[in-house]
Amino acid sequence: MSPDQAVLRRAIERGEQEGGSVEFKERLTEDLHLAEGRLESLAAQLRHRILSGDGEATYVVGVTDDGGLAGISPEAFSESMDVLSLLADEAGAHIEAVQTWGVDSASQTTDPDGPPATADTDTDTAPEGIVGVATIREGAVLEDDDHIVVGTAGHVDHGKSTLVGTLVTGSADDGEGSTRSYLDVQPHEVERGLSADLSYGVYGFEDDEPVRMDNPDRKDDRARVVEESDRLVSFVDTVGHEPWLRTTIRGLVGQKLDYGLLTVAADDGPTKTTREHLGILLATELPTIVAITKADLVSDERVAEVEREVERALRDVDKTPLRVERHGVDAAIEEISETVVPVVTTSAVTMDGIDQLDAMFERLPKTAGESGAFRMYVDRSYNVQGVGAVASGTIKSGTVEAGDELLLGPMPDGTFREVEVRSIEMHYHRVDEAKAGRIVGIALKGVTEPALERGMVLLPRDADPDPVREFEAEVMVLNHPTRIGDGYEPVVHVETISEAAQFFPTDGQLLPGDSGEATVRFKFRSYLVEEGQRFVFREGRSKGVGTITSVETDD
Repeated sequence: MSPDQAVLRRAIERGEQEGGSVEFKERLTEDLHLAEGRLESLAAQLRHRILSGDGEATYVVGVTDDGGLAGISPEAFSESMDVLSLLADEAGAHIEAVQTWGVDSASQTTDPDGPPATADTDTDTAPEGIVGVATIREGAVLEDDDHIVVGTAGHVDHGKSTLVGTLVTGSADDGEGSTRSYLDVQPHEVERGLSADLSYGVYGFEDDEPVRMDNPDRKDDRARVVEESDRLVSFVDTVGHEPWLRTTIRGLVGQKLDYGLLTVAADDGPTKTTREHLGILLATELPTIVAITKADLVSDERVAEVEREVERALRDVDKTPLRVERHGVDAAIEEISETVVPVVTTSAVTMDGIDQLDAMFERLPKTAGESGAFRMYVDRSYNVQGVGAVASGTIKSGTVEAGDELLLGPMPDGTFREVEVRSIEMHYHRVDEAKAGRIVGIALKGVTEPALERGMVLLPRDADPDPVREFEAEVMVLNHPTRIGDGYEPVVHVETISEAAQFFPTDGQLLPGDSGEATVRFKFRSYLVEEGQRFVFREGRSKGVGTITSVETDD
């Protein structure tokens, strides 16, 4: 039996006891279990289980009263989780995590010693039933109003992951990147859970004191930080290798970030990649902090030299550097903007500069989400047993609630499909509502996971979207070996869209360092874009940024 199945086995073996924390439910339905009087009774039962478990209860769903693996349909399981979420809220608690297993007819038995048969998650081989274990903890779901998301960038080996590892754990690095290993997030953790927490590190603050992680790879450790903190800081990873700049662009353009954190190693100084990452961060108008890392490896004279190089690089792009060591944290928090860039010198080994970064992240304000109707661009999609297709991403504007009817698209033919929100997950918690700026996973009814594609958008049912193949833009060429002429074909990254496009400069050509107008046409299909959106384009070593100035609606 796998460790995951062992969780189910232990819950069944513990069984329902009068003074225990485990409860068996075959299924929960809105009509029956949320009826007047029944909700209060079941919430009291849940509260009893939580108190018996010292703040934690375990609900096994899809089993009979004696622990037999009955299994229920994915639709019934999703409804059961929605009902359980409401019961938990009524009891002053929340669902912290859900694990599911597929069971076939051969495993549907009253023998608790028979291990559940784990089914393939592909839709073609769906299990006959679902059994799940929900962990419920005391306390309401985190109010996410004071949660900032920081996008990290920097050249490879410039200490980006090590610095973040030290921030989220409070542990000094051993000089060999020991804290970097904390951030090796495994894809299966996202695929098996319901969360869409896209960050690769998170820590928080309570009463101005840091709440750190012991092991960022453990979902329950992340949940603990979320539970204990009244202020959260998430880091969205971007990679430094030149061949993977596409992923960096995805992290910087495709997420609703509040701040950027650019690392520059003191033993190497600003590189070509550093300047490109800086250009992308600042071109997208993201308030940015520069952290000079590895100060312990070089002399004070070398640190001062790199600080001057960073300041020159910032002034070259019309930004004002603000040395935090000289001007203080208060000034950095007050002045950080699209034009003022705080610079902090750090060492993950000696912990120099970590207190300053802590102080800044603890007090930097959340940037306001966009107003207006709900809109979310799909960043990732996956299939979860018992839940179905899940679209994850950052809410661009508005709010979304469980039960909302939405439009999803554009599909390859330019149309939009009607879908319904089954449930919403945020930070490993099921929530009833989420708003602009939140990283969420939305389980959808009316679509299968293979039909979900990155770059699609979720909108209210009454929206009237007009996807386009072509738009006008103001562009700036950051780097190109020659000139850009008519028919130039880079990949354009706007929101979570990554698509080949053709450029047609208004003046016929654009040279490196030039800014000018151009018509941009998606090569293969239409997407939903709008005026004011910023984008990055790249092809080989060529890179540039732009802003959409007008859109041409498809006929």
